[in-house]
Amino acid sequence: MRQNLKRPNNTRSMFNALLDTRNVVTAVILRDIRSRFFNHGLGFIIVPLWPFVHMGVIIIIHSFAHGQPPYGESSAIFYMTGVIPFLAFSYTSRFMGYSLHSNKNMLAFPIVRVFDVVLGRAVLEMLSAFATLGLIVITILLLGENPFPTNIEVAVSAYLATLFLAFGCGFFVAVISLLAPIALTIYQLIIIVLYISSGIFFVPSNLPDALSYFLWFNPVLECIEWLRMGYYESYSDKLVSPTYVISFAALASFLALFIEYVFRRQVSEGP
Repeated sequence: MRQNLKRPNNTRSMFNALLDTRNVVTAVILRDIRSRFFNHGLGFIIVPLWPFVHMGVIIIIHSFAHGQPPYGESSAIFYMTGVIPFLAFSYTSRFMGYSLHSNKNMLAFPIVRVFDVVLGRAVLEMLSAFATLGLIVITILLLGENPFPTNIEVAVSAYLATLFLAFGCGFFVAVISLLAPIALTIYQLIIIVLYISSGIFFVPSNLPDALSYFLWFNPVLECIEWLRMGYYESYSDKLVSPTYVISFAALASFLALFIEYVFRRQVSEGP
């Protein structure tokens, strides 16, 4: 007698898993929007203003202090191409690093995974990064400058690669910080070092080869140089390796997933 055995519907199971992930990510985003400023959803409007003001101060100081930019004719464009990728990286990765600590209570629910919480924060920070980019472009236009790249494909690729790098580093720091909270402090110090050494205020390819060789290992510097290639036709690609940037971001993401898998219980419970 033949028995009718029901096979598991893998498609349905995958759909349910994706639906659960979407619901958790949405919940994390809404929770972060309300809790970030003034315990009100409208407080999120302020988030893109921080990096926007940050960049404005840098451009004003260096434009008046130095006059002629290190490269090109416009100080606003040169410093914009340095500040935009750096702030996109630093703000996104840094706040992702805090995501598991600020949403630690949500990990008590079985349906909530570490990756879902980090992904929710990543989506929120990347939306903020794009909003900041829009504000900067509008402001540069109002100043009478042309904020658009000569090679839009190169510029867009560089910016998206920067966000991918921020995701990988932020995910890694978030997972490590639950095992060793001091990682957050160490990462803050790393951000400061990157701020000085990533070529925001100078042209790295003009430095001696012995020094530029060591700077090449800084993926944030490569993102900045990559973006500037989209704005200046004759800009040197000496320190630009898209493969290195993408590989660095992918490796950081893989290590974060691996650590979360191996130490899943410790990560969920925290220190």
